[in-house]
Amino acid sequence: MAQDKEAIELMGAPGSPYTRKMLGILRYRRIPYRLLPFTRNNSAAYLDRYGERPAPKVRLLPIFYLKDEQGAKQAVCDSTPLIRELESRFEGRSVVPDNPLLAFIDYLIEDYADEWLTKAMFHYRWSYPADISKAGQMLPRWHNNTAPEAEINEASKTITELQISRLSYVGSNEATGPVIEESFTKFLELLDNHLESNAFIIGSRPSASDFSIYGQLTCLALFDPTPQALITNQAPRVYAWTESLEDLSGYELLPGDWPQHSSIPTTLLALLGHIVEIYLPYLIANAEAVATGAESMTTVINGRSWTQNPFPYQAKCLSWIRRCYGDLPAQDQLALDRSIEGIDISQYLS
Repeated sequence: MAQDKEAIELMGAPGSPYTRKMLGILRYRRIPYRLLPFTRNNSAAYLDRYGERPAPKVRLLPIFYLKDEQGAKQAVCDSTPLIRELESRFEGRSVVPDNPLLAFIDYLIEDYADEWLTKAMFHYRWSYPADISKAGQMLPRWHNNTAPEAEINEASKTITELQISRLSYVGSNEATGPVIEESFTKFLELLDNHLESNAFIIGSRPSASDFSIYGQLTCLALFDPTPQALITNQAPRVYAWTESLEDLSGYELLPGDWPQHSSIPTTLLALLGHIVEIYLPYLIANAEAVATGAESMTTVINGRSWTQNPFPYQAKCLSWIRRCYGDLPAQDQLALDRSIEGIDISQYLS
């Protein structure tokens, strides 16, 4: 495992939960980085100050500029494989548990936060007037705070209209809205219960799932008015925890910070059970719709109807989760099935 000497370059923005996720990991792991401000176009002034960078295949934040074996910079966006790439490049303070079963649990929760909690983030931000107003005001300013007010107002209108139009694509609509909000409220309850006796998701040190949840909560707890009020009133511990994950560069590790799989807390198993009941049926229905080329997917989640456009990337997510589960030793699969009361995870992942 080599230790890169140069600071890693990435482009991101404060309003991007995935940017915040990755910045949290870079700080915790004490990896030198250089954060480039987000720009939609490479103006001459921007190029003079920061230089030219390769374009990613899909322009999602954050964009990491990593050198390949020949020293050429490559633009990479997907946070989950990026975390594993950083694990191979930098030693120490790993965010992936060394125990295979704990690593699988961490991976499943990370994916849930990236792909399901983000539905709550998008739903609250672009469904409620106060949240729409605040996001519409701030998002264009994060891109260019020195722009004339008329330009800011025009950009605010464009961003707001675009994001609201994407609600149905993300999965927020009249039918799914109650499911998203009920699921998020239940998640807050379970996370609050877990954090009452545990500093992090898995044991006494942060892992990838902590930073994935943190990224979404930087929006839901720290920025958007409607979910922020919900969290402040019902789960203030979750709000405080979110703030604490901003910079864990000073957090020192001790032997045994990650538990053995035989001592997984019941509060973590309860959170995992909720994820299995809510997220995996959604992923399976989505994957079936993608496989058949259906224009929409319809299923039942938590006793309620769910309809949205199929999402091809999340079909890949299911295949990756199944692969990780399939790589577990048989005794670990059995232990996990027996641990989550009333739920047979193998029925979703075998």
